[in-house]
Amino acid sequence: MRTRQRSRSATRRGFTLIESAVAVVIVGTGVLALVAAQQAWHSQNAWAERAAIGARLGNEIREMTFDCPRHDPVTGASGWGPETNELDILDYDDLDDFDGTLGLGLVLSGADGSGPVNALREVIPGMSEWTQTIRVYNVDPTNVNIDVGDAASNLMRVDVTIDWHGPSAAEPTTVTRVTWIAPK
Repeated sequence: MRTRQRSRSATRRGFTLIESAVAVVIVGTGVLALVAAQQAWHSQNAWAERAAIGARLGNEIREMTFDCPRHDPVTGASGWGPETNELDILDYDDLDDFDGTLGLGLVLSGADGSGPVNALREVIPGMSEWTQTIRVYNVDPTNVNIDVGDAASNLMRVDVTIDWHGPSAAEPTTVTRVTWIAPK
C-alpha cells in the first residue's frame, strides 16, 4: 500500500489586505461620484427653478400691460410717465405710466415690499428676493431697435428685467428679460 502524502492545501478563507483595500477604493470612488452628481443636479435644478420663476414674473407684467393704451385714456394727453393723480401701480391706466417718473423705469422690488406683482397688480407674497424693472421706450416705426423721444412715435417697446437677489448672491443676478412691441 502506498501512503499518500498529503500536501498542505492552501485553502483561502478570506480576502487579503490588498484585495480589501482595492475594494474600498472602488466603492469609495463610486460613492464620491454619486455625491458629485447629486450636487450638480441640485445646482442645475436651483437655476432652472429661478429661470422659470423669472419667466413667470416677466410674463405677469406683459399680461398686466397687454390691453393698456399708449397714453392716458381719460385726458388723452401724451405726456410721459404717470399723471399727477396716479400715485402707484394700481392707478396706472396707460403704458407710458409704467416707465416711472422721469423715465427711469418702474422698479417693483420684494426688498421694499412694492413687488414683484402679478397680472392683477397684487404683490406676490414670499418673493422678497425678486425685482421686476419695467422700462418703456418709444421706437422708430421703421426700426424698432432705435429709440426716439418720448411720445414721438406710434410704437412702444416694453423691456422687463427680472433680477434675483438671493442670500448667496453678492450682486443681483439678471435671470431673464422679456421684451415686446406694443403697437396700440
